Amino acid sequence: MGELTITVNIADRPYRLKIQAEEEEFIRKASKLINEKIKEYSNLYAFNDRQDLLSMVVLHFATSTLNVEKEKGSNESLIIDKLVELNRKLAGQIN
Repeated sequence: MGELTITVNIADRPYRLKIQAEEEEFIRKASKLINEKIKEYSNLYAFNDRQDLLSMVVLHFATSTLNVEKEKGSNESLIIDKLVELNRKLAGQIN
């Protein structure tokens, strides 16, 4: 599609990004999620420094990502086990 330049605001700071056009919606949604989480954390906790708030938001998203990767690994392992079992059953039917 092509490259374009967009500006997203994160924690009240603008960031100009060069992205592929097909990434625009994804990046805008991501920046919106970040800003929503910043607002949530600032309402729940008393942070003396904006850096502390941003660090907690990054920690939230990093742990969420790790959990998804862990679940994905578990699901892949389960699928492989089921396929091996199915393959054995099918091999037994053929003989």
